[in-house]
Amino acid sequence: MAKDFRFDAAEVRKQFPALKLEVEGAPIAYLDGPGGTQIPQRVLDAVLQYMVERNANEGGNFKASAFCDIVEDGAREAAADLLGCSPEEIGFNCSSTQNNTNFAHALARQLEPGDEILSNELEHRANIAPWMQLAKDGYTLKVARLDTETQQLDLEDFKAKLSPKTKLVSLNWASNGLGTVTDVKELIRMAHEVGAITVVDAVHYAAHFPIDVKDIDTDVLICSAYKWFGPHVGVIYMKKELIQKLDFYNVMCEDIAEGPRRFHMGTPQYELLSGVTEAVNFIAGVGEEYADCFEEELEGLSGRRRNVVAGMTAFDRYESELARQLRFGLRDIPGVRVYGPAEGQPRTPTVVFRVDGFSTEEVTKVLGDRGINSWHGDYYAVEIMDAMGFLNDGGMVRLGLAPYCTQSDIDRALSAVRSMVAGR
Repeated sequence: MAKDFRFDAAEVRKQFPALKLEVEGAPIAYLDGPGGTQIPQRVLDAVLQYMVERNANEGGNFKASAFCDIVEDGAREAAADLLGCSPEEIGFNCSSTQNNTNFAHALARQLEPGDEILSNELEHRANIAPWMQLAKDGYTLKVARLDTETQQLDLEDFKAKLSPKTKLVSLNWASNGLGTVTDVKELIRMAHEVGAITVVDAVHYAAHFPIDVKDIDTDVLICSAYKWFGPHVGVIYMKKELIQKLDFYNVMCEDIAEGPRRFHMGTPQYELLSGVTEAVNFIAGVGEEYADCFEEELEGLSGRRRNVVAGMTAFDRYESELARQLRFGLRDIPGVRVYGPAEGQPRTPTVVFRVDGFSTEEVTKVLGDRGINSWHGDYYAVEIMDAMGFLNDGGMVRLGLAPYCTQSDIDRALSAVRSMVAGR
């Protein structure tokens, strides 16, 4: 029988040095997680150790150089355990935007003018801007609408715009602008029926939920380590057969570069890859403590992959309850309007809102002065803000939960908004 789940945030917090920092004598409430999480000590140690003890480039006949291969292979294995795939299907670059842009340029070599690309208004610019660029070269870009009432993808519009001419479908798994979670597995199935390749933006999703790329059957998936406790590194998953099929821009001759190295431009950022491995190990370390609570979710899994899924499941359970309290608390404040999908619909622990009579910048300034980190604006979810009518009106205020956040953080944020409204 599975054990009862009780998350110990205090133990998790001990691993994050940044949580000791204060603003005007108050501990910082890191509710800015959707823009990037804080970093555990083990990740910092790994990056520093590489740069002090092992700093070199590959291909040399000395110890530090030989260690580069170990670092790269280790990061691939770790990322594969995070995403549920083979290490040979993992690539790295400086960001998800760069990864997706490289993929788009490679795919463009196989497209013909008139071929169609289908995106949607829930996208972050990382997964729509590359396709906007290709549209300038004669390819047709269609954009499925956001239903502004439900704040979810308009499925009927998506179906209407998907056709046998569609060669690429870009999908957003979780919106960093609304917190909306989309059923990408079903959309991928539909895309594959017309022969289209699929790319899933999981940058926001990967910070909060377990991922199994084989289960959803996407061809490509992008995410970023700095969203899940690592350094600024973009991670890309690509099916093996697609890696071999595409003609990538690369400094290596194509008959020399093999596997995911066909996707890379030059040598990787080894110090940051050391951090990627330890970020995954951090998640797995937490998961090992709670694996007995999630027997059903972990059936058939073993090793680090099992612990990673347990860790992400634990984070989800803990964060979702705090986010629910934050949403309901904000709705109780006069003049505060909370956005995102309806209660009961899939969503991330990301809460977006506006306050009548105050600009979004004013709200985040009040929060920031009290040591509460938050975001305002469009967060590069430009199409969402445009559809919602907020693009030229400050966007929205965004608060997001991470496993090191606490009830006290929520209470402080609610108190700050209440005080601001009361003093209007």
